[in-house]
Amino acid sequence: MVLTKDELIAALEQEIRILVHLAGKVDPAQLDYRPTPKQRSTLELLQYMAIMGPTQIAIIKADGFNRAALGAAWSPAEKAAKAMTFDQAVAAIRQQADHYARELGGWSDADFRRDVDMFGRKFSRGALIVSLVINGHAAYRMQLFLYLKTCGHDELGTMNLWGGADMPPKKPA
Repeated sequence: MVLTKDELIAALEQEIRILVHLAGKVDPAQLDYRPTPKQRSTLELLQYMAIMGPTQIAIIKADGFNRAALGAAWSPAEKAAKAMTFDQAVAAIRQQADHYARELGGWSDADFRRDVDMFGRKFSRGALIVSLVINGHAAYRMQLFLYLKTCGHDELGTMNLWGGADMPPKKPA
């Protein structure tokens, strides 16, 4: 493995920390903001993030990349997510750090290397967790960051997006 299990879990925990930091910048009056009519609103994006990673890991664990298994996993998760308030979605996202540690902490190296058939192509479970879950977090946190910037949060910058922290105030010269 390129990453150790502890490094993978730490990377997922970092993604959650950054996402929760950015979610803390959301103005409740802008929860319905969407860049175009067919894109998710800010609230819908956070609701999706409340289920994305854990649901994908459950599908990866169950070797469930087929239409029936995906529907069985995603449909109830999406239904629950769509009923979440902003606070509930952020709380669910916050809980993912512990969920990832519990869920993946017991996996062996062989578990991560085990092949999964994803629509006719073979991938290791570990590769899918990196490409779907970690990369998914990075992509959707960027989307949230851009929503925030578009909604007038000019104070947000690189530290917020990549470090999950506000930029320290400038020291007087």
